[in-house]
Amino acid sequence: MSRQLLAMALAPLLGLFILGIGNGFLATLITLRLDAAGESPVVIGWVSSAYFIGLALGAVFNDRLLLRIGHIRAYGSFASLVAVTVLLQALVFDPWAWFALRLVGGWATVGVYLVIESWLLTSGDQKVRGRLLALYMISLYAAGVIGQLLLGVTDAMGEAAPFMVIGMLASLSVLPMAMIPRVSPLIEHAEPLSPMRLITLTPTGVMGSFGSGLAVAAVYTLLPLYLQRIGLSVAQVGQMMAVVILGAMLLQYPIGRWSDRHDRQIVLIMIGAFCALISAGMLLLPLNPWLLAALLFLLGGGVFALYPVAVSHAADRAPAGALVRMSQGLLLINAIGSTLSPPLISPVMATVGDAGLFWAFGGLGVFLLAFFGWRRSVRPAPVPVAPFAPNTPMTTLGAELTVTEALMQGATEHEYVEDLSQVVPEVEVAEPLVGPPPPDEPHIVFYTEDDEAAGQVAVPAADTRR
Repeated sequence: MSRQLLAMALAPLLGLFILGIGNGFLATLITLRLDAAGESPVVIGWVSSAYFIGLALGAVFNDRLLLRIGHIRAYGSFASLVAVTVLLQALVFDPWAWFALRLVGGWATVGVYLVIESWLLTSGDQKVRGRLLALYMISLYAAGVIGQLLLGVTDAMGEAAPFMVIGMLASLSVLPMAMIPRVSPLIEHAEPLSPMRLITLTPTGVMGSFGSGLAVAAVYTLLPLYLQRIGLSVAQVGQMMAVVILGAMLLQYPIGRWSDRHDRQIVLIMIGAFCALISAGMLLLPLNPWLLAALLFLLGGGVFALYPVAVSHAADRAPAGALVRMSQGLLLINAIGSTLSPPLISPVMATVGDAGLFWAFGGLGVFLLAFFGWRRSVRPAPVPVAPFAPNTPMTTLGAELTVTEALMQGATEHEYVEDLSQVVPEVEVAEPLVGPPPPDEPHIVFYTEDDEAAGQVAVPAADTRR
């Protein structure tokens, strides 16, 4: 990576790291504070879900604001709003006021991610996106680990101190972006594929992305509640959450590389079974601190690897010109899963008890295992078209970071089209898939060079289908 490229990427990555330290333990802090005040898991779930609602809304609409006012001013606006919402939480304690503040905070936070990811996206071409994505992942996860470890330190300073520290970090994160030259990278408005197109193209990718959203949101918002209720102190909860994120950081790439050498659907089936097994261990084994840490480390690795492997599987089927829009659409599916997770799982905890979290995790793992197994029996996975890359972007524009030169080349080399109207009932649309078509399977010309240049997927006329 050239010095010029590193200089362009350093400011946004440093801003991300500073903001991420505070944001890394904010969700944990809010869950613990609400529980200590005697709020029910259902209320905690709804307050937690507000953040993900804000993320989803911001992922859809914030790029319009960015296009209007530019990167640096947008970053300053979003980061300042994050700081204000967090500091207000130190002044006002009311669950529904916190719901509103978390909603606005989520919207502003994804705006920060949008600026950072779009800046990285335009800092270099597809040849260096893999390295930029790796630096992004390291910054994001390292900040999350440090933030969780700071939870106990800041909590010992007083009730308002953690919120003050997070607000200061959000404000401080503006400095790296404000000190760079006045340059505003050019971006375009994102147009993700619709959910129906995604379901037709890659049911496994859609379900993997949705299931990942359910699981990851529960880890961030409801796992701290479980840990506090089994008797851990605030500092110990932060340490265990750091172990989860460390597992996600260290295990995601080995699992992904394993999926390069094997059928990705088999890997997804194994991830579902693995999550169910870890959940059973949490429910049945007599937990001591070391065993708890080991199980949470493995849980983090399995849960956080689900989304990137599902996206890689989906990319194996998509043509080169549809890769970006497909990645953006799957990211929104993931955001929907994150939004629904706390309201769906927290009632289980309220009904069954604190262990309901792992009953829910186990049920999700078994469902994913069955779904991925069924999909493999219906349509086996294609040969991987490019090496696995960690998938961490938070916005639809940033999703384009995952479309590397190797992925584009692999998709182009394996591209063909197939009429899916007989495969997916009630969907009379031909969609692109990847891999050499079987000799006895009818297929049609569907995706042209003109369509690829325009970045659009063409729909053939009815009389051209078989």
